[in-house]
Amino acid sequence: MGIIIGLVVTLGCLLGGYTAMGGHLSVLVQPFEYLIILGSSLGTFLVANPLKVVKDTGKAILEAFKNAAPKQRDYLDVLGILHQLMREMRSKSRSEVEAHVDSPQDSEIFQAFPNVMKNTLMTNFICDYCRLIIIGNARPHEIESLMEEEIHTISRDTLKPKAALQDVADGLPALGIVAAVLGVIKAMGALDQSPEVLGHLIGAALVGTFAGIFFSYGVIGPLANKVKSVREKRVRLYVIIKSTLIAYMNGAMPQVALEYGRKTISANERPTIDQVETETIGGGSAAQAA
Repeated sequence: MGIIIGLVVTLGCLLGGYTAMGGHLSVLVQPFEYLIILGSSLGTFLVANPLKVVKDTGKAILEAFKNAAPKQRDYLDVLGILHQLMREMRSKSRSEVEAHVDSPQDSEIFQAFPNVMKNTLMTNFICDYCRLIIIGNARPHEIESLMEEEIHTISRDTLKPKAALQDVADGLPALGIVAAVLGVIKAMGALDQSPEVLGHLIGAALVGTFAGIFFSYGVIGPLANKVKSVREKRVRLYVIIKSTLIAYMNGAMPQVALEYGRKTISANERPTIDQVETETIGGGSAAQAA
């Protein structure tokens, strides 16, 4: 909704200001100029990125429009499932804990947190490091280093759509100039026409420059930044997991270890201690809903 409101405000001010100073909107209706610019941008986007990134970019744009960043409920679910797993690791045998992390889809703990289960990558991340913890041979600083490396890899892969969109935004002004040059070439072929006709053709050509700059800085560039904002917040969930599990490995009680994870959440979205305690006692969003 925020993106739509922003685009409406941008277009309203742009077109309203242009009309107010005496411009004619009909001059801006140059579909072939837009076809050259946007079609060329799409083509370069497809050339520059593998199919997987192309698909992920579409998904990232949809997430940006929905503002699908983690909410407080998502943070509580992550902290809740970590608390349950740490309690199991502290009080149960290795084989009992392994049953949860080896088959999370059959685990009562994971089933109590369906929002976590939906994210297969994050579920595997939790299971992999809980498995390393119960093996007992790795040192906390070694696990932390491994976690940081994997989070870095996840972040890099997650932000590829942002980089792809930013490359498109960076190229749009140049493609706008290309469209304008083609328009000028067309105008040069009509030098024998009246000044009115020639002026219209030159104006139409200049629309290409305007469109390229506008789509770059007014649409695609801000959209790329929105994708980055949403995706970075989703990666933040992995940092919460890392901080919590490392604190547990260093000897913190499960409830105390949760504080290490909770403190990595932005202050504007961070659940209170009471909310975290209620969540861990309740046993998960699915259990509370029931």
